[in-house]
Amino acid sequence: MEELIYLLNDIVWSKVLIALCLFSGLFFSIKLRFPQIRMFREMVRLLFVKETSAQGISSFQAFTLAISGRIGTGNIAGVATAIAMGGPGAVFWMWAIAFLGSASAIIEATLAQLYKEVSEEEFRGGPAYYILKGLNNKFLAALFAIVTVVSCGFLLPSVQSNSIALAVEKAFRVDVVYTALSICLLLALIIIGGVKRISKVAEVVVPFMAISYIIMAVVIIVLNINEVPATFALIFKSAFAVDATFGGIIGAAISWGVQRGIYSNEAGQGTAPHAAAAAEVSHPYKQGLVQGFSVYVDTLFVCTATALMILFTNQYNVLNDTSGFIVENIPGVEPGAAFTQSAISQHFPAIGDAFVAVALMFFAFTTIMAYYYIAESNIDFLFNGKKLQIGIWFLRGLIIISTYLGCVKSAKLAWTLGDIGVGLMAWINLVAILFLYKKAIKVAKDYENQLKYNKSPRFNASVTKIENADFWVNKE
Repeated sequence: MEELIYLLNDIVWSKVLIALCLFSGLFFSIKLRFPQIRMFREMVRLLFVKETSAQGISSFQAFTLAISGRIGTGNIAGVATAIAMGGPGAVFWMWAIAFLGSASAIIEATLAQLYKEVSEEEFRGGPAYYILKGLNNKFLAALFAIVTVVSCGFLLPSVQSNSIALAVEKAFRVDVVYTALSICLLLALIIIGGVKRISKVAEVVVPFMAISYIIMAVVIIVLNINEVPATFALIFKSAFAVDATFGGIIGAAISWGVQRGIYSNEAGQGTAPHAAAAAEVSHPYKQGLVQGFSVYVDTLFVCTATALMILFTNQYNVLNDTSGFIVENIPGVEPGAAFTQSAISQHFPAIGDAFVAVALMFFAFTTIMAYYYIAESNIDFLFNGKKLQIGIWFLRGLIIISTYLGCVKSAKLAWTLGDIGVGLMAWINLVAILFLYKKAIKVAKDYENQLKYNKSPRFNASVTKIENADFWVNKE
């Protein structure tokens, strides 16, 4: 069974999907005229514009909810596995997919806002909604919803909880079973409260955990400031097969960099649009820009911080195709959060393991909360309000079971299942937004035209003549 799972992962994450991710990001960047650069100041400004309602959450809450999904195991263990499988050059390709993927994130979040609905007194939306309303394709919409429920409800949570359990076991010598029970109990208390409670928890926890982790990384970077030029040179040389040691694995660098980059920042994957749809805004493109900025925070800040800590301290191994090592700096250490724990312990032996374990608990736990919200949104879509509570309680049980099993099963299997979930969602979502991008472009142009004379543009679907955007019809 495990061999079949690994084979399926190889099929899903073929070179075709890697190329599709890169092409989509570049294509959307060109069509939007590189908003990653042009609209950067506007992205930051919109974070702090307060527009809330009984049905929706603020832009900042939606940002933190999306960040809670984006910042997780991928930023600590994912970066380490990218380096282990693709060498230092994989970091460059994580940057590349973050920069290009920011445009994909803007497109998908704008579409999520454009086609959102009000259900159970909360905003709901995401790829299933814009596939149904924008493409009029019931089958593909239902397929995405089912894949997302399976992925976010069962496949992906196990990756997060597995990383928590292993990090806690290494740092505090706590048996994984006790960690599993504790996480499941806390998770159950929060998810029963719904999206409002999730967003309130994320609003407090996410900035705290991200700032704490980045401060630790900055301290280590300052202590190794003289090595910054050499480290960046190593990353760039390895990314383009110039470095003698890692030149032979450029294909792996690209593949693992893109794969782990998408796993980390989720741009184009189709998960973040669910949080984007939950925001109360006066114009759909506002949330598109906010979500584009969140990709920067995830990969260009947090992932880079992790990569530099690992590379500065040489606390990494790089594998080759024959299960041997190109570089083996830390014999016997498995790729993952242990690389980061070892890196921090080089400078702070007393707290290194514990600090990463605590940071990972925050990162991964809020990611599981985000997964629950995403899966719940798709349950709502599939049932269309009918017998919704039965589906929701089934989901709650499923995600708690997945979280428990993730703590007690092997890391390799957990990561592979998670990769399959991410890949399947990305395939469907990227194809959908490539067909729908013209509508998002129309929304973007409307926003920029209004922005010339109004700092708070308002959207009206009747004016832009976009069909099935019922929420935005005749908006003042």
